[in-house]
Amino acid sequence: MGNLCIENGQKILFIGDSITDCGRRDVAAPLGNGYVHFFSELVTAYYPERIIEYVNTGIGGNRITDLKGRWKEDAMDHKPDWLSIKIGINDLHSYLGGDPNGVSPELFAELYDYLLGETKKILDCKILLIDPFYISTNTSEQSFESKVLDILTKYIDTVHKMSKKYGTKLVKTHDVYQNHLKFRDASTFCPEPVHPNFFGHLVIATEVLKVLS
Repeated sequence: MGNLCIENGQKILFIGDSITDCGRRDVAAPLGNGYVHFFSELVTAYYPERIIEYVNTGIGGNRITDLKGRWKEDAMDHKPDWLSIKIGINDLHSYLGGDPNGVSPELFAELYDYLLGETKKILDCKILLIDPFYISTNTSEQSFESKVLDILTKYIDTVHKMSKKYGTKLVKTHDVYQNHLKFRDASTFCPEPVHPNFFGHLVIATEVLKVLS
């Protein structure tokens, strides 16, 4: 393991949807029982000398539009040294499902750009982007999962372009899972393609640690 980018005494904030939330507002407060929690434990195990503050403001069901509405209170006001964003799968499902308030790939790109631009104006923090993923390889013609996988590339492309534009760290979660699926069934990582199980969250946490080390 290399040298951790997060310095002793710094704060890292994770914001996103249910995959970030993962019970942090309920029985698993304050970090949830998903990748945020596992990441904090991995850092403690590998870097015992680093005292880091972890904040989780993920909310289940959120889209990029929801993040925009609570950005000041749940991101900027915390004044983190590091900011991690993981959003996109609910945006995709809302659009694919024909929700009149669905977040199209174009709107997703527009609002993602806006949030990062505002963040750079307000805070001198470093940023980590985690792209949306779908734990499936089902490309059967006309299947729902194949439709998701097809359109997901547009949302992923936005995250990668934003990472390049704003010089952020980037976790390519979807690629990581697709590589794992060459060797194991999807059920190893999740009960359904959106929400990882214990092992699935550990995969994310490990990849975040790699990127930040």
